[in-house]
Amino acid sequence: MFRAAAPGQLWRAASLLQFQSTLVIAEHANDTLAPITLDTVTVAKRVGGEVSCLVAGTKCDKVLQDLCKVAGVAKVLVAQLDTYKGFLPEELKPLILATLKQFNYKHIWAGASVFGKNLLPRIAAKLDVAQISDIIAIKSPDTFVRTIDAGNALCTVKCDEKVKVFSVRGTSFEAAATSGGSASSEKASSPSPVGIAEWLDQKLTKSERPELTGTKVVVSGGWGLKSGENFKLYDLADQLHAAVGASHGAVDAGFVPNDMQVGQMGKIVAPELYIAVGLSGAIQHLVGMKDSKTIVAINKDPEAPIFQVADYGIVADLFKVVTEMTVLLKKK
Repeated sequence: MFRAAAPGQLWRAASLLQFQSTLVIAEHANDTLAPITLDTVTVAKRVGGEVSCLVAGTKCDKVLQDLCKVAGVAKVLVAQLDTYKGFLPEELKPLILATLKQFNYKHIWAGASVFGKNLLPRIAAKLDVAQISDIIAIKSPDTFVRTIDAGNALCTVKCDEKVKVFSVRGTSFEAAATSGGSASSEKASSPSPVGIAEWLDQKLTKSERPELTGTKVVVSGGWGLKSGENFKLYDLADQLHAAVGASHGAVDAGFVPNDMQVGQMGKIVAPELYIAVGLSGAIQHLVGMKDSKTIVAINKDPEAPIFQVADYGIVADLFKVVTEMTVLLKKK
């Protein structure tokens, strides 16, 4: 149940919630911990109570070791079975519910990524509680701020559920320190396989360019580039050691593949520098990049909405500007 938080509501003392321990569902690739998990640990620590992490997968000893070193994590539970290959939510759900029952966790956290969005609603439905999604700020241990209307508005909600289920917008919080922790590890009790889904295979796009969600600079192109042949941002990106992104319009038009999409239906990024080239600034795109530290917009339309969020704007022919910027950077 949600109800609006009263203005000026006082932060409750963390000691009131110390008995309510927290479980963070770790997102990883068996040998690598996803950065959003560290952001989620930060939020879990702020809410209060002992923080545990659950690692489920196959051959994920490296992730287990890394999590035990994360500051603020008290315990790491691990479940390594072929059943959890591919991180199928159909198999992870009973594992999480069994873990919840065994340790009586009162808070369940995960990142607001594809992984978290696929898993947490199933957990919340089974517990018959309302989930709070895309948390971007904490008002008190039971009151949070989240985005609504595609990020066009903010909503403050208070959660009175017996078990609280949350997903976290990673770009809104600092990552927990990856050293200084000394968590204990323990085997989680794995229930019998459900067997209604089977992981077969996956094919990943391989690129030598930086990953969008983990780089300090992003150069992103939109519909203004007019075609895939004109999507020539790669030389500029190379000079800046930047990742290359795109708007939904550019992806939908076939200029670039969909794994480059930034926005509500794509990847959420918050780099030190975001260069928006030929992007109008639709709200669906702004959701994915408005937390960037510095935003530079290049567009020939001075009325383009992107200039409302940009720190620096260049009203000019984008093709000319990108070429000049690339030449200048090469000289330096």
